[in-house]
Amino acid sequence: METTLPCQGQIVRVRTRTWLVESVESRPGYGSSVHLACLDDDAQGDQLSVAWELELDRQILSAEAWKDIGKKGFDPPRQFAAFFNTLRWNCVTATDPRLFQSPFRAGIKLDPYQLVPLRMALRLPRVNLFIADDVGLGKTIEAGLIASELLLRRRVQDIVVACPPSMVLQWKDELETRFGLTFEVFDRSYIERIRRERGHSVNAWTTFPRFLISHKLLIDETYAAPLREWLDNLRPGSLLILDEAHHAAPASSSKYAIDSQITRATRDLAARFEHRLFLSATPHNGHSNSFSSLLNILDRDRFIPGVRVTKDNRDAVMVRRLKDDLRSIGTPGFPERVVQQVNLPEDLNEPRFPDDTPELALASKLADYRDQRLDRMTGATKRQRAHFELLTTQLQQRLLSSIEAFARSLRVHRRTMEKVWSREMNVATEVKVYASSLSSVGAEDDRAQLPEDELDQLFDLETERATLASVDLSLAAGTERRLLEELSEIAERARDIPDAKIRYLVRWIRDNQCQGAALSAAGGPQGGVAWTSRRLIIFTEWDDTKRYILHQLQSSIAGTHRWEERIEVFHGPTPFEKKEDLKRAFQTPPDQHPVRILICTDAAREGLNLQAHCHDLFHFDVPWNPARMEHAKRTYRPQAPKRSAGFLPLLFLHPAPGGQGSQCPRPQNPHHKRRAWQLRRRHLSEAQVRDPPRDRHADCRRA
Repeated sequence: METTLPCQGQIVRVRTRTWLVESVESRPGYGSSVHLACLDDDAQGDQLSVAWELELDRQILSAEAWKDIGKKGFDPPRQFAAFFNTLRWNCVTATDPRLFQSPFRAGIKLDPYQLVPLRMALRLPRVNLFIADDVGLGKTIEAGLIASELLLRRRVQDIVVACPPSMVLQWKDELETRFGLTFEVFDRSYIERIRRERGHSVNAWTTFPRFLISHKLLIDETYAAPLREWLDNLRPGSLLILDEAHHAAPASSSKYAIDSQITRATRDLAARFEHRLFLSATPHNGHSNSFSSLLNILDRDRFIPGVRVTKDNRDAVMVRRLKDDLRSIGTPGFPERVVQQVNLPEDLNEPRFPDDTPELALASKLADYRDQRLDRMTGATKRQRAHFELLTTQLQQRLLSSIEAFARSLRVHRRTMEKVWSREMNVATEVKVYASSLSSVGAEDDRAQLPEDELDQLFDLETERATLASVDLSLAAGTERRLLEELSEIAERARDIPDAKIRYLVRWIRDNQCQGAALSAAGGPQGGVAWTSRRLIIFTEWDDTKRYILHQLQSSIAGTHRWEERIEVFHGPTPFEKKEDLKRAFQTPPDQHPVRILICTDAAREGLNLQAHCHDLFHFDVPWNPARMEHAKRTYRPQAPKRSAGFLPLLFLHPAPGGQGSQCPRPQNPHHKRRAWQLRRRHLSEAQVRDPPRDRHADCRRA
């Protein structure tokens, strides 16, 4: 311990800090009083007076301490350079956007193009950025890099990520494993836990700096009101990451787009964050006014709703790269996808479908039923006619998927109509039925998490409500009842029969995966036949069709080698742990896991990476919205496979009895007319399934 009294101007070490001696007072019999000023960065200039003899850790730092330097020799140049660069990178300031820290702290393999959004974000005074890269280019990684960099630069303290319900846990896992960022999922269970631990008066948003929340909860005042209270008018150092931001865009072709609930909620909340980061592969829904409204939510100073977006303003806040662009400049990992259309019955080596094919008969009678009802609904209200057209459109969608799916909806519709005709059920003239309630359940839909039986009951209930809302009691029941009976008879008789799509699919499995696969009509499967290493993904929109495919394929491979383990199902009700097991199994080399076929609904449409050992994908039914086929590529991302990727949308075209053209249900909605026209095309090109050619510097491609 130091016994010498320090002098004015010397540097001393006291109480674990470094000090400058300003003055020394000696009092005989009382010791010495030393007046100090702190030299440490976090307490620079602080004053302290101590009794020198009584301090336990007192030490005078003299220049002689330099003699100790070099006693152990010098570090090798490479080791010292690593130490020096580490210090330099750690000392980067928020004023230099050219130096990055987050890429070196993340557990990821970076591609150069993924640094462009980070570079753009750091050059903005406030991070108002829209990442609109193509599906599969790593928007989650790009967002994580930006969030991590802003945290390291102390520009951000609080982060809220809003994403579709099915993506919440995946976001949490990726941010934690790739960037070391722990997020809490803000939901009912989290609120209940905070109330148990801290009381009901505590705002749960104040208990952690980083949260994940689903889109659906943003429109619920139970969650949105405390969030507004926490954010106040503007919360400095806050960042909002909005995944699938196109959901917040109002869809309208009018001069001023009409805001939906999610649009209003996002507009209100986004303005309270200092920084905003939007992510979407499809930012433009086809309406320029809607696009400008979405960009106004991102940056209200740069964009105005209803005013055309200029190229300069758009490019200042948006980064948009397509796989074709990256492929054209030689970026590896993006092989060209091969799209092959399957034409039936030609690809089954059949000249034409028989006139009594159930699909053709049902399509014809459904069109007759629709025309009969509309012709006799001249006195009905506009709402009743609209609800009936919505109902018949839903029946058309289900018929184009499978007879099994159509039969279920038809059964509910017919049962409800019989009760109405017999006066057992009142007509609900004031009920509003929305198209979304009758559509297939997508990955972003909260209904996707419901158990399968509950989802079926909910869908049956919505079909019943749509039927009641479309009934006009002034109509005679005779013709409609007869057509419904005929439709039901054909559907029930044919619902378990393998259709042409199943026959083609089984033949493809026999040619490419297992030579023993066969339908019962062809003699049934051969026992003990081995499987190849080739894997297959099958997509369908409807759960009924999924069950139909599963039943037909299981019966066609029963008895082959380990056939019980060859097919798996990935849909909304699948528990998270089971989903993770399925993903790991499908990414495992084929010689180490027996699974060969994965049947998916729209719940698997977004955010999965299953491309490691699978290069074939079938669309069993063409979605009513063709953009969903693009979203399916988020599951199937060809990243440098061993051979060219195969993307095989299986389209079921119904030739007319005369053998020329095709006969499909005739939807009257303009959008549905366009879709029916596409289905009637004998040679549907990839450009029609995807996007038409367009100037890449236009607003953005229409989905």
